[in-house]
Formats: sequence, C-alpha cells, structure tokens
Amino acid sequence: MKEFTYVIQDPVGLHARPAGFLLRRAKNYHSSVLVKAPSGREANAAKLMALMSMGAKAGDTLTFILEGDDEEVAAADLQQYLPEIL
Repeated sequence: MKEFTYVIQDPVGLHARPAGFLLRRAKNYHSSVLVKAPSGREANAAKLMALMSMGAKAGDTLTFILEGDDEEVAAADLQQYLPEIL
C-alpha cells in the first residue's frame, strides 16, 4: 500500500474536468486508487460520479491510497500529474 496527500489548488475544487482527467490517468494503472476527502467521503478514482460527489474544494487535502502491483510507479506518476489538473 502506498499513500500520499495533495492539497487542491484549483479555485473551483474537484469538479468534472479535473475529475475526468484523474479518472483517465488512474485507469492506466493496475493498482486501485482510493481518494479520501477531509469530509470523510472517499471514492474510487475510476468512478467519475464518486469523485465529483466528494465535494472536495480548493484548499482541501486529499489522501490517495494505492494498492496493487504498480502502486509505487502509479503514486509517483500521480504526484507529478496532480498539480497539472488540480
């Protein structure tokens, strides 16, 4: 299991466009990607509506939990990718 956090920089928060980008990126991995919001809500990064319904907004710290055979690579890739979309 690999875990890291990311603070949302986008003033609109985790809305449809970045959620879609995150979903497409997460589907490239064999590992599962779970996203947890400060509200206690969590979502599988491969489920668009689940990501959007978390209600994550600017300044919120998201926790990403990855499990699978490529979790190290996936976590490193996501950590570099997130600032581009959120």
